[in-house]
Amino acid sequence: MPGRFIRTFLDTGVLITGYNGQPGLQERALAILEDPGRIFLSSPFVWHECCPKALFNKQHLEYRFYREYFQRAVMFNDVRLILERASREAARSGVSAMDSFHLAAAHLLSADEFLTVENPRKSIYRSKLVNVVYLYG
Repeated sequence: MPGRFIRTFLDTGVLITGYNGQPGLQERALAILEDPGRIFLSSPFVWHECCPKALFNKQHLEYRFYREYFQRAVMFNDVRLILERASREAARSGVSAMDSFHLAAAHLLSADEFLTVENPRKSIYRSKLVNVVYLYG
């Protein structure tokens, strides 16, 4: 569909890789982050996984990198609804707690894809809430 943006939810690992991943891996993450054909989606859970630690460790450039991402991302902030949907998904597919939070938020935001650096053998790929895509695949 010409002119349609890809609604993309990034797992925390993709953001961390974009900031300080190994050469080759970092470039792939940055290419996604710089893609003008995407609308980025997120939640307070992703923010909480990366921003407070960068602040605690006084990693100001790292924090600024994340902050710039979150300023342009569409956020789903209804934590109660995320938890409700995540609980059902974790029970259905056996994904971990944090992965279920991210998947639920991605689903509630109508994400086209959920990008992750998780190994394709991990439980997150069992979820059917949203299309889970391995960043390096």
